[in-house]
Amino acid sequence: MTITKILIANRGEIACRIIRTARKMGIATVAVYSEADASALHVEMADEAVLIGPAPASESYLKVDAILDAAKRTGADAIHPGYGFLSENPDFVEKVEKAGLIFIGPSARAIRAMGLKDAAKALMEKANVPVVPGYHGEAQELVVLAGKANEIGFPVLIKARAGGGGKGMRKVDNQADFPAALSSARREAKASFGDDRVLVEKYVATPRHIEIQVFGDNHGNVVHLFERDCSAQRRHQKVIEEAPAPDMPEDMRAAMGAAAVQAARAIQYSGAGTVEFIVDASDGLKADRFWFMEMNTRLQVEHPVTELITGLDLVEWQLRVAAGEHLPLTQDQLSINGHAVEARIYAEDAEKGFLPAVGRLAHLAFPGGDIRVDAGVRAGDEITPFYDPMIAKVIAHGKTRAEALGKLAGALGRTEIAGTVTNTAFLTRLCRDADFAAGRLDTGLIDRNISSLTERAPAPRTIVALAALAASGMVASHSGKAMSVQSLGPFEIWGAPKRSVKLGINDTERAFVIEREASDSWIIAGDGMPSGGMRLNAVQWSGNDWAFSAGGVTQRCRLVQSGTEVAVFHEGLTYRFGKQQHLRSDDLAAGGDQVVSAMPGIIKQVLVAQGQEVKAGEPMVIMEAMKMEMTLPAPRDGVIADVLVADGVQVTDGVALVTLQAQADAA
Repeated sequence: MTITKILIANRGEIACRIIRTARKMGIATVAVYSEADASALHVEMADEAVLIGPAPASESYLKVDAILDAAKRTGADAIHPGYGFLSENPDFVEKVEKAGLIFIGPSARAIRAMGLKDAAKALMEKANVPVVPGYHGEAQELVVLAGKANEIGFPVLIKARAGGGGKGMRKVDNQADFPAALSSARREAKASFGDDRVLVEKYVATPRHIEIQVFGDNHGNVVHLFERDCSAQRRHQKVIEEAPAPDMPEDMRAAMGAAAVQAARAIQYSGAGTVEFIVDASDGLKADRFWFMEMNTRLQVEHPVTELITGLDLVEWQLRVAAGEHLPLTQDQLSINGHAVEARIYAEDAEKGFLPAVGRLAHLAFPGGDIRVDAGVRAGDEITPFYDPMIAKVIAHGKTRAEALGKLAGALGRTEIAGTVTNTAFLTRLCRDADFAAGRLDTGLIDRNISSLTERAPAPRTIVALAALAASGMVASHSGKAMSVQSLGPFEIWGAPKRSVKLGINDTERAFVIEREASDSWIIAGDGMPSGGMRLNAVQWSGNDWAFSAGGVTQRCRLVQSGTEVAVFHEGLTYRFGKQQHLRSDDLAAGGDQVVSAMPGIIKQVLVAQGQEVKAGEPMVIMEAMKMEMTLPAPRDGVIADVLVADGVQVTDGVALVTLQAQADAA
């Protein structure tokens, strides 16, 4: 078979990633896009692009008929699903093949075999692959599942039998909490995968998440490309991934690799796949203390770390295998070179519980050198509420783990993003966390250290003063030097020009007065400034690069202004001032008498009724926005005046969901 043109049924960084390899191999590419992605990077990069529907994924990237029609119209002979969306949908695979196209991935039969966790575990037991103790049966009644949990012994994990990524997963510590956790897990599983059935497994107290990259071809050959450690997780979502796993004994590497290959052979697997294991690390890594969790029948988000330690292009391998070729290398030809670490940069507010963010990327700059960056956005692009808010993956490679981690931390510190809040400071702290740096890993590491990892770095007064000066508009550039703006208003003609500005700093509004002393000197007075104000001298810049002197010390930074913020990048940290267009915990119950939606989403469940009395903080509405389920609380004690939405309704931002009786009326 020959592949000459690929349609990529995905978006963002993975679509861009596939296009780069296809171009290298001389294969033409077709992008599909929603109305929200009309100007997206993957659309610009592809040879052709086809609009397939409105912004919601259910009306575009999940529309099988629209994708197949786009392939037919453009003459594509193969479809690459990327990851997410339709990548593990066996019905989609069958329709692709029925249309006479090549699906770049495993067979529908293999996807089905691993698509349901309970059935997959039963299959693995038959293949002599070690499996976590638990209940994987068909009965789904509460009394049965609760009874099995008692037999297994608490704590247990409730897990959706379909899907992954932590969706539909709940840890339960005791019998009393089991019914509520089961209801929540089922609801999330139904919303995410269309299947609310679950399984119950023993919870491993000191777990590490170690996965094996496997590859098979259509000639019966299967190899593994070693392991990745994905133990640095939060809410079962991977944060930093690395390869190889720290402190991995050779006998355990061999045993896990062999088990993963056996799992792939059991379903006659072809293409790229990942066999995920949970490891009991309570007494170090042992070859007899790992168990099969699931198999992801697609390329993984974290595949770049495997590429960097093996020197291989896994997308190229996918394309060659799909075209009918044998695997390029045998197991004895594969080896590990150094260490690689990957961090996922998201538009999310780590200091506010990792709430997802939106906004236009007014400024975007990634580190250069030997740092790999896989991104699907450019400066000026919009982070919308319709899709996963990942901005980029930053990947570093070194001879040792310490070298790779150091490179990654430095690269994150040099990453500059303005226009939305991001998790880069959190990622940098994690790289430098003493336990993480020492390789003392388990999946609870982040939660145990969450306070120190998400602590907000206070902005130095000099940085605050500079932001106030920039926001005042009293400085303009002239041949790279500072120049005071002279036209400041009729009341400033005979005195020293002044301006007042307000900045949002850590969710509080602070006022400043900026007074021009000379053409290159300003006094900034106001909240938090020294008595008499702070003098900034000799401000110079080239583009966004500023140099200023305060108290005889000259500092350099980069400053970017957008319509909603002033962002200052200084000594590896980012300071943001002004209004942020992102989901905030206090936005969820704005106004005191009502609960509003702070961004577009879907109402999953209304928990209150008209006339009901509620207490402050009591759950009122469960909604889902940007792939995250959140509970919106009552803003105060009161009585429900009106419920304005119902289960399943899609709402935009700023919409009132529930109102309370005015306090005077309630009295």
